[in-house]
Amino acid sequence: MSANEFYSELPSFSDFSTVGDLADYRPVPDDWYVLAADIVRSSDAVAQGRYKEVNMVGAAVIAAVLNRIGSDRVPFVFGGDGAMLVVSEHDVEAASDALAGVVGLARQVMELELRAAAIPVAHLRDLGGDVRVRKYQLSPGNHLAMILGDGLAVADNILKDPEKARPFEISLPDAALPPLDGLSCRWEPLPSRNGHIVSLIVKPTGRIPMQDVLRGLADKLGYDPSRDDSRMRLADKTRLRFRFPPTGTRHEVRLGSPGKDFRGWAKALLEAMVFVISYHTGWRIGPFDPKRYFPELGLNTDHRKVGDSLQLVLDLTPEQFAGVEDYLKAGYATGDLVFGLHVSTSALMTCFVEDIGKSRHIHFVDGADGGFSLAAAEFKKRQANMVPKAVGQA
Repeated sequence: MSANEFYSELPSFSDFSTVGDLADYRPVPDDWYVLAADIVRSSDAVAQGRYKEVNMVGAAVIAAVLNRIGSDRVPFVFGGDGAMLVVSEHDVEAASDALAGVVGLARQVMELELRAAAIPVAHLRDLGGDVRVRKYQLSPGNHLAMILGDGLAVADNILKDPEKARPFEISLPDAALPPLDGLSCRWEPLPSRNGHIVSLIVKPTGRIPMQDVLRGLADKLGYDPSRDDSRMRLADKTRLRFRFPPTGTRHEVRLGSPGKDFRGWAKALLEAMVFVISYHTGWRIGPFDPKRYFPELGLNTDHRKVGDSLQLVLDLTPEQFAGVEDYLKAGYATGDLVFGLHVSTSALMTCFVEDIGKSRHIHFVDGADGGFSLAAAEFKKRQANMVPKAVGQA
């Protein structure tokens, strides 16, 4: 296996219930880099009702890098208010240039400060972290990276410390506009059917395996979140809402067509109009086939993933939520796990459509009003209060 093609040549798996099989995770080569990006003071933006913009910038980080160097080559994890990507030494310069463009665009257009750094995996290992990866197939041609080893957590700690981050910071001089083709946010918020959209981050401390956590959650939910169950899918057609013009078009145009508002709006509205016609008639128009697209959409979301911790977006009844919360609190009290969660009444979905004709599209799902950003803040507070020996173990 070529070091540059480590991820593209990695075998994939399609049974999420095996995500906790640690022996199947492969170490990323030492000469690779973690690209870490995070919005500064994202909680302030959340308080101002700007979480959709925050999500858009986080998704733009992924879109820019994947458009520049290819989606098959890059493991990534969407974090709501940022993202983590892992790139080869061969690709790090091009990926960093694309990310620098997103940093500049976020600042100039969205008035959000995006921090970014390219940190060698070897350095993360020197600090006690690791980056081990599996490739989960959502549908043919569409994958999510599952990443363990605490390397992403170490990278996040570096990124948030200006002194530690300075040697790895991605600079802005002469940053070109990033390639954001395919980034869109045309769906309205996905409403909760059961009352609680829960953005959940949970991590075993090493005393119990991740499979036990999944089983514990399944017991409280009445279904297994690791199985491909329709109750896990937030983006099914009955829940999707589309209006014309889409509410998120303004954010899409501001990021994707800065300085070309008229052309950006015209393109976005034309595409939205074509979609509306196809959506309501069922006709295939050009490469867009609604009969194929909607089943794929339900599969191609990141509502469950592993990025050093298990991250889920769930739609829960009051009884399910109470049971899950009780289970998590009990596990935290015994030192078995750390968790953070945030409750919303709807979920947000931001899309990256690489090639609709070839069914290459990924959809990033997060709870509204703070989602993973606020869940992560709660997670870190709980983690800081744990007995040291229980913290940071894979």
